[in-house]
Amino acid sequence: MPTILFIYGWRLFFYSNEGNEPIHVHAEKGDMECKYWLLVEEIEIREEFSFNLTPSERREIKKIIYQHFDLIVRSWENHFNK
Repeated sequence: MPTILFIYGWRLFFYSNEGNEPIHVHAEKGDMECKYWLLVEEIEIREEFSFNLTPSERREIKKIIYQHFDLIVRSWENHFNK
């Protein structure tokens, strides 16, 4: 379960057995959890799953993912395309 980033209490990570899925990232903070697909060609993200996020926390994690979009994509490629 490689961790990509710790920021503002959020942990962004991958599960190592998900390399056959499209690029995505999991995030957790306290009892909140979510998963976002990264649409590389569109430079867009799409929520796949969320649990216990407030609207404010949803905005915060989306902003974090956008700000670190390239880092997440590079980390995915480095981990799954070894």
